[in-house]
Amino acid sequence: MKRLIIFSITILWLAACSTVPITGRKQFNMIPASEMLSLSNQQYDDFLKEHKKSSNEQETDMVKRVGNRIKSAVTHYLTENNRAGLLTGYDWEFNLVEDPQANAWCMPGGKVVVYTGIMPITKTEAGLAVVMGHEIAHAIAGHGSERMSQELVRQLGGMALTVALQEKPEETQSLWLAAYGIGSQVGVMLPYSRLHESEADHLGLIFMAMAGYDPHEAPAFWERMKKMNHQPKPPEFLSTHPADETRIANLKKWMPEAMRYYKRGLK
Repeated sequence: MKRLIIFSITILWLAACSTVPITGRKQFNMIPASEMLSLSNQQYDDFLKEHKKSSNEQETDMVKRVGNRIKSAVTHYLTENNRAGLLTGYDWEFNLVEDPQANAWCMPGGKVVVYTGIMPITKTEAGLAVVMGHEIAHAIAGHGSERMSQELVRQLGGMALTVALQEKPEETQSLWLAAYGIGSQVGVMLPYSRLHESEADHLGLIFMAMAGYDPHEAPAFWERMKKMNHQPKPPEFLSTHPADETRIANLKKWMPEAMRYYKRGLK
């Protein structure tokens, strides 16, 4: 019986195996992209109905400008590497919402939200590109889908997402919100792993460089976040994004690669 279970899990993993762009890591993802996009659109619309968009036109324009430049970089990179299919069904949106939390996230389909609370920490447009590139990288790498798949297996016995939504809607929606960094349970239910963080740092660094932003701003931004982590109550962004010397060292290690993309741009 035990061997049968292990065999079944192995077959399930192999059938649901995909590859992360740039890093080439194999990952477990049992949820069809169409289902993730459908749920993403619904959750994104619900979020915007409950949260006020920022009235700061200058910062709002900056979020949209940075978002569109990174979108172009992502599209260019994936097309150049024969992975454009990952963007099927994407309908990009970039919004700045009024919220004191230092946070940001990106859902499947390119649904991006930046909270006003993180803007003072970004300081510059390049600093904002670090944050948005990092969050968009999580979506492009399928980290949310990967974590949802793992939790569907662990908590709901490998139940399909559509079935889980019908039979256990509250639990499934909680998993979704936690998987994408939304809501009060972030960092409690599904904290980002160090592996996911490292991949998002790497991909985000490449994307911001291709978009024309100096990648040297990335370690500078995380140095600022590191200082925030020493406060009595660190910002929400740090509840799932541990800023430490390893992260900064890795960014510096990847800098030569990022600079090649920065100098080349979107030619």
